[in-house]
Amino acid sequence: MMRAMGLLQKDRTPPRRSAVRDRAPAGHPDAPARRGRVLLAVALVLTALNLRPAISGLGPVLAEVRRDLGMSATVAGLLTSVPALCFAVFGVTAPRLAGRFGPVKVVLAGLVAISAGLGLRAVAGNTAVFLATSALALGGIAVGNVLMPVLVKRFFADRVGLLTGLYSMGLALGTALAAALTIPVSRAMGDNWRAGLAAWALLAALALLPWLVLLPRLRARGDDARRPGGAEAGPDGRPLRLTRSPTAWALAVFFGLQAMAAYITMGWLPQIYRDAGVSASTAGLLLALVMGMGAPLSFLVPTLATRLRTQGPLVIAVGLCGFGGYLGLWLAPAGGAWVWAVLLGVANTAFTVALTMIGLRARTGPGVIRLSAFAQSVGYLLSVPGPLLVGALNEATGGWTAPLLLLLALLVAQVCCGVLAGRDRCVEDGH
Repeated sequence: MMRAMGLLQKDRTPPRRSAVRDRAPAGHPDAPARRGRVLLAVALVLTALNLRPAISGLGPVLAEVRRDLGMSATVAGLLTSVPALCFAVFGVTAPRLAGRFGPVKVVLAGLVAISAGLGLRAVAGNTAVFLATSALALGGIAVGNVLMPVLVKRFFADRVGLLTGLYSMGLALGTALAAALTIPVSRAMGDNWRAGLAAWALLAALALLPWLVLLPRLRARGDDARRPGGAEAGPDGRPLRLTRSPTAWALAVFFGLQAMAAYITMGWLPQIYRDAGVSASTAGLLLALVMGMGAPLSFLVPTLATRLRTQGPLVIAVGLCGFGGYLGLWLAPAGGAWVWAVLLGVANTAFTVALTMIGLRARTGPGVIRLSAFAQSVGYLLSVPGPLLVGALNEATGGWTAPLLLLLALLVAQVCCGVLAGRDRCVEDGH
């Protein structure tokens, strides 16, 4: 990560892009002072660290949560669908909130919601309260999901690939840490899953600190003010009609299908391994490996994606890894457990590919915020039934064959949509 920070200062020559202007001109109002760029990058990475522990930390202790709160497999499937539903519902409000209050203030408020929600969830006494407090944290995560690409485009227009890689690495690292450490923390606190889940509220509180330092500076510069044209993203000032854009729809469906696969993985992969005879702690480590693979890969993938004229080949390569992972889980879940985890870890970088394409398929800052909100809200809404359906199929069939066959079929559709979304086009041009 320190090497990446050094690149912020040293590497001033971005890769050539045909449809996107990656370099901000000298004196551009969206380019903060050089000495503040590193602190801003740190704030973005710390924020990214907090956008997945609420989800990935739950999977390793899901069996204990179900036992103590009296959840059936179907209700647990609903619980694993709540993140996507919250991301769809709350994410669509992010552009309006950012336009009124400024994106930095909205992200800061989101971190407060994450910390409060995770802390309160740990003391929930029933399923309803557990769901409600989870929704509070997930609402904060939702606005962060949408606004992170916007902040990168605004403050690092000359380093979209690098900063997308940095915060994607933060996302992957936060996901992996929660998956790997929730069980050990719970055991250290007397086999108390509540303590294991509550620990992640502290990480969200820590992420507030750099933003609190930056906010007065950004306010003084006007960098967190509402920008004209936030809702008028077309170059001629007319509203950008993303519902008529084939590229926007392809990107939204691609985003939704990869999100569905990711939340099924985070919610159910440990249980698949445990049902195959793998211990709870090892199952948690396997999930951590899946998510941890994204840390180095999520830094490399955006750089590669921005150097490609079209991202279709990258989408296909990632999809093939996912196909191998699901097939392995179906045929020999315990025998090749670590191999399947590595393959699924590579497949999970589809999320990073999708985030990078959001920045590449829109030419303007307002276009990015509109496309980010559209792709993520529609995508997360599309992903909602996935974890619930997997839980219902598992309960109905008593095994994992049907859910894994479903995942293989969805992966084919994901690759097709990703290839379409990866074409060298911009939504502002009517594509």
